[in-house]
Amino acid sequence: MSTFLFGAGDFYGVPLIDGSGNAILNPTPVKIAAVQEISLDFSGDLKELYGQNQFSIASARGKVKVSGKVKGAQVNGAALNSLFFGQTMVAGTMAAVYTDLTGQVIPATPFTLVAAPPNTGVWVADLGVINASGVPMTRVASAPTTGQYSVTAGSYLFAAADTGQLVFVNYTYTNTSVSAQKISVKNIAMGSTPTFKAYMQTTYQNKRAMVVLYQATASKLNLFATKLDDFSIPEFDFSALSDAANNVADIYVSE
Repeated sequence: MSTFLFGAGDFYGVPLIDGSGNAILNPTPVKIAAVQEISLDFSGDLKELYGQNQFSIASARGKVKVSGKVKGAQVNGAALNSLFFGQTMVAGTMAAVYTDLTGQVIPATPFTLVAAPPNTGVWVADLGVINASGVPMTRVASAPTTGQYSVTAGSYLFAAADTGQLVFVNYTYTNTSVSAQKISVKNIAMGSTPTFKAYMQTTYQNKRAMVVLYQATASKLNLFATKLDDFSIPEFDFSALSDAANNVADIYVSE
């Protein structure tokens, strides 16, 4: 008998070293949620010895690389930071972009539109104004003329000549009513490499297969891969290495 593998399985990571090279004394395990796909490859360099004939007379394996990837649909700040960045993460307010889809009409005196972010949010920065023809209006410091605007603290001033025009005002804002996680990614020194211990498991018909990687590093994070009519699936690529005791992996199968 043998064990069949079915389904996407589960992926857990336990952070070991942060982005500054410090050992994490009380690590918080993280789970990649809504896993769509996990892959793990063991690849060895095969060195072959040839004489004067066509086929090799000896072969030996050199370096072996263990690499894999995991795709998970649910974005989690702790997972992103612990497994890839290893930097500072703080709880705070949500930052977002307001994209105006319906437009507003420039009123008569004082020719001003005031940004009103959703859920009593706070305006932060201008992302431009587009007129009804889809043409960006020009931002100026003050005293706008036709086709121009100025903005101060979320208050958009237009020219008197543009009264009655439909415009689309876009900006960033913060929302204090929605909690969020913020990862502050800094330009740290090369060589700084967060590491984690990884657990991968699949279950089918009450039989399990599990792999434990004693130490792994994330080599790639594909955070945004959006599609017009589909979910975005973030993807981690990672490689395994041995720990201080030369342990690389444990592989468990039911049969």
